[in-house]
Amino acid sequence: MRKSFSRIIVILSLTALLGAGCGGPSTAQKLATQPVTLKVWRVFDNSSTFQETMNAYRALHPNVSFDYKELRVDEYEDELLHAFAEGTGPDIFSIHNTWVGEYKSLIEPLPESTKVAYSEIRGKIKKEKVYTLKEEPSLSMRALKNDFVEVVSNDVVRDEKVYGLPLAVDTLALYFNRDLLNSANIPEPPTTWTQFQEQVTKLTKIGQNNSVIQSGAALGTSKNVERASDILNLLMMQNGVKMVDDRGVATFGYESGGSLLAQDAVRFYTDFANPLKQVYTWNSKQPNSFDAFVNGKTAFFFGYSYHAPLIKARSPKLNFSIAPVPQIEGGKTVNYANYWVETVSKTTDYKDWAWNFIQFETNKDQVKSYLKQAGRPTARRALISEQFEDEMLSVFSSQTLTAKSWYKGSDAQAAEQAFLDLIDAALSGADLQRELITAQNKVNQTF
Repeated sequence: MRKSFSRIIVILSLTALLGAGCGGPSTAQKLATQPVTLKVWRVFDNSSTFQETMNAYRALHPNVSFDYKELRVDEYEDELLHAFAEGTGPDIFSIHNTWVGEYKSLIEPLPESTKVAYSEIRGKIKKEKVYTLKEEPSLSMRALKNDFVEVVSNDVVRDEKVYGLPLAVDTLALYFNRDLLNSANIPEPPTTWTQFQEQVTKLTKIGQNNSVIQSGAALGTSKNVERASDILNLLMMQNGVKMVDDRGVATFGYESGGSLLAQDAVRFYTDFANPLKQVYTWNSKQPNSFDAFVNGKTAFFFGYSYHAPLIKARSPKLNFSIAPVPQIEGGKTVNYANYWVETVSKTTDYKDWAWNFIQFETNKDQVKSYLKQAGRPTARRALISEQFEDEMLSVFSSQTLTAKSWYKGSDAQAAEQAFLDLIDAALSGADLQRELITAQNKVNQTF
């Protein structure tokens, strides 16, 4: 059985002094002095976020350098696939947790062990450079489940192999405008969806022709609500809908009790954009939900940790806070995960070096540097309590242990669009059972 990544079980070459021995340089010395450049592609984070981590790795492996490239999220997939087609792709790249199935054929899964060379200076009087070649066991399945929050192993493991490791795990949370809640005599944000409905009703101001003067919540439509599909997925899962079966096949639209639960979740979501409902507070004429929140036009906005600095940048004086996402009263606590994982290209010439670095940057000691620089909630169980005192991150970190995701087939974007189409169909008055089956089939067609 493989042990933890940090324990070294095999040392192939103990010491090889520079220039020592009549037989020439050792294997360890050759590998430790052979230049290795790891091409790393990511979104959202620039190289400065990883500088401390890369420097720490280079201190152990001076022969390794990094060619770091940050791409815009809207161009990332096109650039990535084009580079792979041209044979110029990165060694290490990020994928969204819902993309694992789509990119599986392009990924070199985590090997059982990695063999890399180390270089260090030894000796108190006479300083000498010493090279060692070490074969280190990779993170085991048991360690993956024990060290990372539960959603990670569910997402990155396929066919008993690990296809990526995360630096962080984000969750959907409830942003609220403190001034608007104070004006409505609401002392605390809602903890249940029933409370949420009650507060939205108090906070909403409707004008003539069902125009929304002040929105209680940016919720109910598809195109102008950020991450609308995530919110609907969350409602379904909280309501007990089985999104996929044991084979990973989508089942949320089956004509059974489960589909009734799914219909309830869709109606709950779209009621906020239905003028005939008491909770009516939003419609397709409203601006983007993020814009509405930063401009003080809506009291509640559903977002992730990355929205916090964007809100502060756009509206520095906005008096807002973040609360856990509401839950169904008396139900099982369910939160929604949204994150990226680091993985290795199948075409890389540096498989061992690449996976060794990913395990290095995601271990609980090194990842602290990234989490601090990037302002992200941790994916590691051992670090969750350390973020509880952070005003912006505490809510997101506290939700990771109950965060869920589900396999969306080989085209996550098509699955997302299927849910957006489902929202539009529900608002138009279409038969919900039929539309759920349609959405389910769209997801399953990508398998």
